[in-house]
Amino acid sequence: MSLVVTALPGATFGGLVTAPVNASEIVSAAEASPVALPSLLNQFNGFLLIKGMSGLEDEPELLLRLSQVFGTEVESYHETRMAQQNVHPEIPEILMVSNIPPADRKPPPQPDPPHTADGCLPTQFPHRRGWHTDQSYRRPPPDASLFFCVVPAPKGQAQTLYANGIAAYEGLTPEMKTRVNSLVGIHAKPGVGRGEVAVRAGETPMKLGPGDQPQRQPVVRVHPETGAKSLYLCEAGQMDWIDGPFVDMEPGPDGEGAKLLYKLMAHYTKSEFVYVHDWDRGDLVIYDNRTLIHAATWFDAARFQRLMWRTTVSGNPGAEYAGEAKSWVIP
Repeated sequence: MSLVVTALPGATFGGLVTAPVNASEIVSAAEASPVALPSLLNQFNGFLLIKGMSGLEDEPELLLRLSQVFGTEVESYHETRMAQQNVHPEIPEILMVSNIPPADRKPPPQPDPPHTADGCLPTQFPHRRGWHTDQSYRRPPPDASLFFCVVPAPKGQAQTLYANGIAAYEGLTPEMKTRVNSLVGIHAKPGVGRGEVAVRAGETPMKLGPGDQPQRQPVVRVHPETGAKSLYLCEAGQMDWIDGPFVDMEPGPDGEGAKLLYKLMAHYTKSEFVYVHDWDRGDLVIYDNRTLIHAATWFDAARFQRLMWRTTVSGNPGAEYAGEAKSWVIP
């Protein structure tokens, strides 16, 4: 099978993969040449879009098989203690991001105001909130994710935004590169009372067990396969605003670390680094968590249903994590 790969329309990064075959044939071809798609992912700065993969919804094991091409381990969401109603009933490696019962994932709120001054969709932090990379609050963090659209929301709603950390790092001034090259961020699990909103509200943080402790991550990561440097950051909801967001900087939501994080995130999410994906049924996106961040957008969940499947792949986080045991698994 010959895959046709072109630059992603409307983006400064990413590849669009097309092939005149069905989902099953694409998965079989990927397994027969297991370096092809991962190499393309690297070539296009960590983002691939494959259209017309609707056959996956009838054979979810195909999504698992395709995920296995991108790493040595596809995460079981039972191991990470994900709520049972959000895990696929047959394949625990598939997370269901959905408002369709029994799944209970609600969409994020609309930004305030809901549009930019020129009437466009807000993408830049802090107008757009929710930017993150998957599971940065664990060590070693995951390599890549596959995100598949089973039931889309109407056009113009429920877009997913992606930002290119390689280009964002390259776009820093030499002085800022020097400042962040050795900087370490402190990442915390959402919903445990250590995010910016919770700290500002004076909430008492949860007492965390050994498998849920905040984790330190380099702000600049070196991709283990390409050698490219990229920013590795999240914003308010997935950084630790009690002890962080950065090691050895003034902590707290009004400290010097917070000011630097705001500055970096505003830079990271400039329009030239961002791609907005409006979903069609059967779209499959593959994104590299080591080099990209993403954010969900609102949809009218009172009127419409949406179902997305996600798998998370690990196995090659880089030399920084060599030999580490999983921080979230306690012997």
